[in-house]
Parts: sequence; structure tokens; C-alpha cells
Amino acid sequence: MPLDFPIATTTLSNGLRVVVSEDRSVPTVAMNLWVDVGSRHEQPGRTGLAHLFEHLMFEGSELVGAGEHMAELMAHGGRANATTSFDRTLYVQTVPSGAVELALWLEADRQGHLLAALTQENLDVQRDVVVEEKRQRYDTVPFGDALARVCAGVFPEDHPYHHTTIGSMEDLAAASLADVHAFYVANYGPATTILTLVGDLGEQDGFALAEKYLGHLEDATQARPPAGAALAPLAEAPRIEVRGEVPSQRLYFGFRLPPATDPAFLHCGIALDVVAGLGVSRLQFRLLRGEESVSAVSASAIGLVDGASLGLLVLDVSEGVDPDRVEAAVHEELSRLADEGPTEDEVRTSYAETERSWLEALAGFDDRAELISRAAAVHGDPTRINRYLDEVQSVSADQVREAADTWLRPGAALVLLYRLDATEEGEAR
Repeated sequence: MPLDFPIATTTLSNGLRVVVSEDRSVPTVAMNLWVDVGSRHEQPGRTGLAHLFEHLMFEGSELVGAGEHMAELMAHGGRANATTSFDRTLYVQTVPSGAVELALWLEADRQGHLLAALTQENLDVQRDVVVEEKRQRYDTVPFGDALARVCAGVFPEDHPYHHTTIGSMEDLAAASLADVHAFYVANYGPATTILTLVGDLGEQDGFALAEKYLGHLEDATQARPPAGAALAPLAEAPRIEVRGEVPSQRLYFGFRLPPATDPAFLHCGIALDVVAGLGVSRLQFRLLRGEESVSAVSASAIGLVDGASLGLLVLDVSEGVDPDRVEAAVHEELSRLADEGPTEDEVRTSYAETERSWLEALAGFDDRAELISRAAAVHGDPTRINRYLDEVQSVSADQVREAADTWLRPGAALVLLYRLDATEEGEAR
């Protein structure tokens, strides 16, 4: 039976899409701005700009000084954050009901009037911050380059997902102030943004406040690039071996999956659950609890929109175990699922875990706002949050088998192995 969270939508004359989900249970409002700009919108030689703007948006705008956006929200009992991904940038704020207008005013100033404060000095400072972030989170930590290696192997060189959101530091260093200004104008505007408000306000109040604070913004964004043609599964999956000092030997399996808008993406997600994504999945039972040849195993399906998505299996190999043996076992289980399909109990277990995690996410205003924005942006329908569990429970065991056979066979899996070899750190084969 579908859920019944209230969803009301409107589109302002400037193109801003507004979604309101009223919930009076707590006197707070979660505000989610989904901006249709991520690393896939970057041009060759200018990667990293979408993520750079995640930083720049907190460093002042026309009427707000550097650092004041966050300080004002915190002074009124609110909080804020932002994240950048392949397809979008999110700006999120949660405030007491009485501070909603302040939050909207602050957001309007940076979303529509950033360039007055985007100086060479600000650019240089935040560029240095990103460089340091990359050093600390990607370059000097074990497995920090894993996702970049997987994406480079799973997606063609000219594909928007070939590079990750952190981008190239060489590209970032080469970006001029004019380049950065142009990126903002092309990508930040009402027509590329969805504003979702969840919590202690009614739909008409939400629409009126959006019009009051954001309705004056003018749009100069470029048309969004259309999604490319759907990519087929990997045909000649590469194998990459990295030797160096790592805490443990680790295996990554990367799969090219159908885009998130394709029903088969959901089928692939359940297949990955059956293989490794649940506490009772096949690799959990065989390798973690049975053989004890791995110390951890996980699976994820990352839904993307531009012709493909990304599937991952990650396994930490136990000390003294040959990772080739673990790799062979994973291939056996992938082949068995593709040939035989899941059992009904396995599919029902995936259903139950999805229901638990989905309802848990919807219970919180912040997560609910993000899921509503995602449904509106990716699927064109924010009310999909109420039907998602019904879609999941309509998937059959045969559809899961077909998805595994098409997308998750060993021959369609990139393999990335971090092999412990302290004497040959950094060597790659």
C-alpha cells in the first residue's frame, strides 16, 4: 500500500521548482536545494569546478560576508551543509520554524548574487582548501584513490562519469576567475534548481515564501545537457593491481549498471543485496562467517542519470589469505546468481531491508527533503517517494536473475586489487 506523505508542488515564473511536504510534528523546517550541476557538467580541462562551488557558496555573497551564512544560521539554532556528486550539488539547511525566512533570504543571496563576492582572493583561498582536502582525503589515506580508479576503468574516457567530483588539481589551478564566474552563470539559477521544504509550514505558506525570497532571481543558465545513450555492460573488464603499504588487502569489483531511470537499475540493486549487501547475503555467509577469508564485505548501487550507473562490491581480505582465492569465490557467486537466480527468501529479505532503511530515512526531515528532491529531479515526480516501496516489492526473482545475468557476470566486472607489498609501494600493474 503506498505511503501518504503530503507533497505539493509549484513552479515559479523564473523556472524554480518548489516542493512542500507539511509535517507539524516538530517545529522545524528542512530546506533542500538540489542544483542540477555536478562533475558530469564540467568541461574537459576544467574539472573540479562543481565541487569548488560547494566551498565558495559559504564564503560570502552580495549582502552576506564570508562565513556569515553559517554563523547566522547557527545563531538561530539552525545548521547547514552541502555535498557534490556526479549529477548534482545539494545545499541543505534545517532551522526552527521561526528562522525559515532568514534561511531563504540567505539562500537567495548566494544562489542569485554570488558574483559580487567571488573575487580572485576568495577563489585562491578556496582553491587551496580543495587542494588540501584532496591531499588529506584522497592522496594520503589508504584506498583514497579507489573510486577514481574504478570510474576511470568502468566508464569510457570521454564519458562524464570517467572522472570523480574532486576533479583534477591541475585543472583547478588553471581555472581563471573568468572561468569560475562563467561556470556559476551557466549552472546556478532558478531553472536548474529544486527547492524542497519539509516540516512545520503549509504548502501555500511555503510557496509564498519561495516567491518572496527567490521569485526575483533571474535565470541565465545554459540548457542542461541531455543524457547520453545508455551504455552496455562492460565487455572487456579491466583488472588493476596496486601494490603498496595498505592496512589490509582489498578487492573492489566495479560494474556498469543501467541508469537510475531504468527499472533494471532497481533489479540490479536487489541482485547486489543478494550477493553482498545484506547481513545474510551469499558472500557474507561464505567468506565472512564461513571461511573467514574476509573481514568485511559490502555492496552498493549508485544511481546516476547519464546513460549508466555504478555498482560496487568491496571486500577486505583477511590477513594471510590469498586475495586471488577471494576473487575466485566472488566470481563463482556472481556466476551462480546469474545462472540460478535468487531464492524467494533472499528477495524477501532484500525487500524487508529496503523497507526498513526507506522508512527510517523518511522519518527525518533532512533525509525526506533530499529524497523528495531526488525523486523530482531524477524521476520528474516527487510523489514517487510514496510509491517506491511498492516498486521494490513488485520486482520478481526472475527479474533479479536477468539483471545479474546481464550486468553482474564476472566478465562485466572491473577488478581493482590493493595488494600488500611494502617494498613496492605505488607500483601498479
